[in-house]
Amino acid sequence: MLPAVEITGVAAEGNALARVNDMVVFIPFGAPGDIADIKLDKKKHSYAQGHIENMIQPSAIRVTPRCSHFGTCGGCRWQHLPYSYQLESKQQQVADALQRIAKVELPEISPILGSEQVWEYRNKMEYTFSNKRWITWEQLRSGEDVGDRSGAGFHIPGAFDKVLDIEQCHLQNHIGDRIRLHIKEYAVRNGLTFFDLRAQQGLLRTLMIRTLSTGEIMVVLSLGEDCPEQTEALLNDIRANFPEITSLMYVVNTKANDTIGDLDIKLHSGREYVEEDMEGLKFRIGPKSFYQTNSRQAYNLYKVARSFAGLTGDELVYDLYTGTGTIANFVARNARKVIGIEYVADAIEDAKINSRVNNIDNTEFFAGDMKDVLTDDFIECHGRPDVMIVDPPRAGMHEDVVKVILNASPKRIVYVSCNPATQARDLALLDSKYRVTAVQPVDMFPHTHHVENVVRLELR
Repeated sequence: MLPAVEITGVAAEGNALARVNDMVVFIPFGAPGDIADIKLDKKKHSYAQGHIENMIQPSAIRVTPRCSHFGTCGGCRWQHLPYSYQLESKQQQVADALQRIAKVELPEISPILGSEQVWEYRNKMEYTFSNKRWITWEQLRSGEDVGDRSGAGFHIPGAFDKVLDIEQCHLQNHIGDRIRLHIKEYAVRNGLTFFDLRAQQGLLRTLMIRTLSTGEIMVVLSLGEDCPEQTEALLNDIRANFPEITSLMYVVNTKANDTIGDLDIKLHSGREYVEEDMEGLKFRIGPKSFYQTNSRQAYNLYKVARSFAGLTGDELVYDLYTGTGTIANFVARNARKVIGIEYVADAIEDAKINSRVNNIDNTEFFAGDMKDVLTDDFIECHGRPDVMIVDPPRAGMHEDVVKVILNASPKRIVYVSCNPATQARDLALLDSKYRVTAVQPVDMFPHTHHVENVVRLELR
């Protein structure tokens, strides 16, 4: 036990930190200014992990978390911090990554763009059903009868087979709570089995709910067993009670993992897609499609990317890691042509559909591993880009991709990243030919430590 420790800042993965002698201690759900007794859970040579065992004096900046599940659910680890402080911390996170890892010459970093909505901002939530929901230590100590163990909610961090039953999640429109709770109640009432994560059996497995700014709603129910009669009855009940659902789908998943990207998703009723709107452009989103989970803030993110691209209408633009072609189609009206490349073949088909439904005829899309598709020969065939927009996954860009970009030497690169650390590593690799001329952090995920960052690079 470390007595009367003062927490002084925030750190990676949403933890707070304190320094005790020469050791850094990472503490979940702490706030800078807290003074508390810290119980260590893990200790290494120069750092340790612990938790607050006894709060002596809470920080003056603490606010009351809105969610009753805060502290158990690992989803929103910063609910106890004011949003203004969250933004300051994310701004500093970007600055630290670029300065300490990239070590390149930087312009002044623009103030972070905060999210107008800090609650109910997510357009997509995924829940897991379990026949053995998580029982809190408080419930165990109280000796209360926990009753039915069926649950529908989120995995407990670090425990794949433990699911916390969620009463209310404040990150999505509350129609999502109503749908999830209704399905759970129907299942209990009608004796439908909840999935056993260890035995890999049970009917109700996972639930995905999309609620878009257009008002459209998609529900995809994943089933661990093929029970046609029970499934049809459940889906009919959902349709009858929630007529506002515009796309009701289901999939039978008997695999050892929850992914459904490789499975046949069946339509029960409504359309096979929902649509999001951005500046009059319609973006079709299927059950397997990726779309930024904060629709309104995604618009601000894409406006930054388009502004940094500095398009005049004459440019050939390469959009790497294009996904469903959202950025490609968003900037197409300002470019001569846009070429999009993406690993997921289904996403490329969505990208083509999004161009077609918006009458965009100056885009072309290719599917395949980026390092295999984007080669010097590809550029020789399709043209040397004037501008490249890159939006890679958290791992950043493969070194081979960076080499091809350097060989292609576009006049301008716009690098959109969900991980400033790997972005900074890639900026160091690009520094031989490019200088950073603008940096704009964007907060897509209030109450979490995650931050997006957009960087403009120009050929030296």
